Amino acid sequence: MSKRREVKQRGKIWDFFFVYGHILLGSAIVAISFNLFLLPNKIASGGVSGLSTILNYVFGFEPAYTQWAFNIPLFILGLILLGGLKYGAKTIVGTVFLPFVVLLTRDWSVGFEDPLLGALFGGIGVGLGLGIVFRANASTGGTDLAAQIIQKFTGISIGTAVFLMDGLIVITSAVAFGLELALYALISLFVTGKTIDIVQMGVGYAKIALIISDHQDEVKNGILKEVDRGVTKLSGHGGYTNQERDVLMCVVNQGEVTKLKQIVKTIDPNAFVVVTNATEVLGEGFNRTN
Repeated sequence: MSKRREVKQRGKIWDFFFVYGHILLGSAIVAISFNLFLLPNKIASGGVSGLSTILNYVFGFEPAYTQWAFNIPLFILGLILLGGLKYGAKTIVGTVFLPFVVLLTRDWSVGFEDPLLGALFGGIGVGLGLGIVFRANASTGGTDLAAQIIQKFTGISIGTAVFLMDGLIVITSAVAFGLELALYALISLFVTGKTIDIVQMGVGYAKIALIISDHQDEVKNGILKEVDRGVTKLSGHGGYTNQERDVLMCVVNQGEVTKLKQIVKTIDPNAFVVVTNATEVLGEGFNRTN
């Protein structure tokens, strides 16, 4: 075997363990968070896990068995209706392993029951676990697959389909457990979404600064030297004057915004500056592309 082929083979092995390690770890975190915080507090925050919470308290069904009963048929249906092995082994691993951990940890307890804390900590734990799974470009099945099946036959977006299904489960929980616990479920859903964003894109948002100045070269050089960030020139036209005006664009971290504004203000007090959020930045000086 050549050295290049050997390196490539090692890379494939590493990718395999990286991907499936993320799926197993993320699924385990979701399952444990469900048992510790969501289930004991009757927080049915959408998805198959939320449905399993409702069925557990209303009919006494074991949550793990309920999740298998819905997830596995949905996976098979997805293979049939959505074409071939589109989801492959990655999705079936999450689909089977998550309820398995739910079953293993069903007797675990944190020693307290508080709906608000359950919603917050459960939302963080589920969001963390799902974010890790999503980083492996995989899923845990459930409503993700159901949403794509609905999209295929109705044409509505996946996001809308997930929202409708989660909303229906939360409404059902309001009937089963009362309006107060349904509101806690909404809190948990919100926290889950925000935590997934943090895992996917990082904690700190970068900032994009757009600068229009009559002293562009001085501003550009000041940013390059003092902030040590790259600057890009964009061509623009004044909407009122129709004159050509170059726009300087610079991406900085949150901690560098004040310094950048001070530099611009010192060089050109009349400069027009717009600073806005960049939810994800890939490239030199920021996150590397994968």
